[in-house]
Amino acid sequence: MSIEWDSEGRVLHLRNGQISYLLRVQEDGSLGHLYFGPALAADRSYAHLSGGEFRGFGNRLGEPGRLEYPVAGGGDYRVPALVVEHPDGSTALRLEYAGHEITRGKPDVPGLPATYVESDDEADTVTVVLRDEVSGVEAHLAYTIFAAEAAIARSVRIVNGGDGIVRIGTAMSAALDLPDTDWVMDQLSGTWARERHVVSRALVPGRQSISSRRGSSGHEHNPFLLLRRATTTEEHGEAIGFSLVYSGNFLAEAEVDPFGSARVRIGIDPEEFRWTLEPGAEFAAPEVVLVYSDAGLGALSDTYHRLYRERLARGPWRDRPRPVLLNSWEGAYFDFDEERLVRMAASAADVGIELFVLDDGWFGHRDADTSSLGDWFADRRKLPNGIDGLARRVQAAGVRFGLWIEPEMVSRDSELFRAHPDWAVGVPGRPRTEGRNQYVLDMSRPDVVEHLDAVLSQVLAGASVTYVKWDMNRVITEPYSLALPPERQGEFFHRYILGVYELHRRLTARFPEILFESCAGGGGRFDPGMLAFAPQAWTSDDTDAAERLRIQWGTSMAYPLSAIAAHVAAVPNHQVGRITPLATRAAVAFFGVFGYELDPTALPDAEREEVRGQVAFYLAHRELFQRGRFVRLVGPFDGDGNETAWAVVSADRRSAVVGHYRVLNRPSPGPTRLRLRGLDPDATYDVSTWPAAEDTVARLNAGRRGGDELMSAGLVLDATRAEVAARGDFEARLFVLEAGSAE
Repeated sequence: MSIEWDSEGRVLHLRNGQISYLLRVQEDGSLGHLYFGPALAADRSYAHLSGGEFRGFGNRLGEPGRLEYPVAGGGDYRVPALVVEHPDGSTALRLEYAGHEITRGKPDVPGLPATYVESDDEADTVTVVLRDEVSGVEAHLAYTIFAAEAAIARSVRIVNGGDGIVRIGTAMSAALDLPDTDWVMDQLSGTWARERHVVSRALVPGRQSISSRRGSSGHEHNPFLLLRRATTTEEHGEAIGFSLVYSGNFLAEAEVDPFGSARVRIGIDPEEFRWTLEPGAEFAAPEVVLVYSDAGLGALSDTYHRLYRERLARGPWRDRPRPVLLNSWEGAYFDFDEERLVRMAASAADVGIELFVLDDGWFGHRDADTSSLGDWFADRRKLPNGIDGLARRVQAAGVRFGLWIEPEMVSRDSELFRAHPDWAVGVPGRPRTEGRNQYVLDMSRPDVVEHLDAVLSQVLAGASVTYVKWDMNRVITEPYSLALPPERQGEFFHRYILGVYELHRRLTARFPEILFESCAGGGGRFDPGMLAFAPQAWTSDDTDAAERLRIQWGTSMAYPLSAIAAHVAAVPNHQVGRITPLATRAAVAFFGVFGYELDPTALPDAEREEVRGQVAFYLAHRELFQRGRFVRLVGPFDGDGNETAWAVVSADRRSAVVGHYRVLNRPSPGPTRLRLRGLDPDATYDVSTWPAAEDTVARLNAGRRGGDELMSAGLVLDATRAEVAARGDFEARLFVLEAGSAE
């Protein structure tokens, strides 16, 4: 790993054994982009890659030049990375190279979550300063290359080095100019209960974008964009990923120009953003993590998984096994008292579950979603002994205790709103829009953050709480803060998310032994920014096994299994009404952080025994499921989507669990094999199936199989006609592989 400066060619070369990233100071002083791809040799000149004609935009306006941080107003008519309004109302900028500094390690991003290193030998960083001489505005571009990963972390600070006040209208975290347009763009899109479906489209002339203006990263689009070649597969081909470490409004966009080049930019959505910068002040934009792969989508995801699991998540729970939990929500909703909760916890402990989580309804006078958000004190009608008394009884029943909170929200019918109506987001003189019968607290205000810090610290310190589910059940409307002057209202959304981060930072620092899980009406804020504080997230409110195949597959494009909370729920499913086998629900939910969303006291004896076996199976393979390499095999977005297959493989390739899922049964299937990946071709594996079965599939695959055979010939999925007729819809089967001694 190194960062080299070729003073003669004025080229910066960021390089490790996997990738190279090349920048060049052009003849006009602008910073050009030369290359991002497989590692190139060190100690060579690459200045010629900038081409021989482009010298700025003075002669042929609008003709493309490959720039690192493009600006508006100077002849580049493609989407800019930076737009600044000067005191005279103009927006023209000319950013020229003013110097750079190469350092070991990786600096923090001020006020924002970011990836990190634990020792300086894990990464090198170069910060390039670009300056507009007329206004004094500077862009400090930071590039970190990791020693062990095919990744570049980019961030930018905009500094007002002039004498007048400037206003930032656009401050992208990164832009990347590519020399061709032969790419397919993959995005993770959907809505509540069907988040992060993979949507693909070839780049075409013009702008193609995803974004959020809701105050959170959102259910609709994830702050992640992927470019791949049309021929790229999970195993082969070129791909570039763009992942924004941010939880607020964002924009990720690709533009194709008439000259056959493409520009990608990603950062805070400029639509609702405007930031006033006083002389001497600076603005820090969120970090974006760029990953390159020439070995297919699987290798790209591997890089994100390792980096986000090990160098984005923080604290003691980063590396600890996550507990199997029972959440009370779908089992009880608001209808509970202390005795019912203790019975549920005891029943959970009896089948091996390790943590009981009390969800919504424990505070104020909350019997429905119409009241009490903001009143973070126990409802003594339901919990006469308070949270502390309940926690003690739950622990005495044999499980740990966890709690649901929704700090960012307030009900109109609450003591907090009656005392502080000005703390709710809204425009004076206009009605506030209610969502889920609640308003949003103005987290941009330090006094709101201080209040929440105090009351929630009191709750968490007053009981043996070992887990917190932090929810956010509505997005922001009528964005306005009474604490900001009119000319600074464009700062509201970003200041809001900075307040959220500050509250997370305080509580996670004060209570490091508590495992935090993020949630936003399900998967509405499943992003890298949240993972920096909560190492796992509620993936979706949709707990249906068939729907979860698509949700979890899409989520895995950028996020590790250790972040993906997945639960077995009761049937008929509460979101879609579907009835799926209990074994299938578990076989899907195993691939992540496992738990249950039901009332175990209502289960028949046979199902209780089945759950007991599921928990035991997961605990036996927990390290593999939570920290193994996830390998996508057959996709639910391929063909008719009827079959899905994936696997998780241990780091030493000695163990693996393979999941195969069939949504609808079909008559007269032909012979089928499932080729695996990621195994040791020289190892011999003992193969068994879960649930245990004695059918053709189990019989043909049982015994010792070579890793080479399993990857080249595959598992045999044949079935007799009678077996096909009997198996029904929503079938799942796991194959457990354990390497024995070599033959």
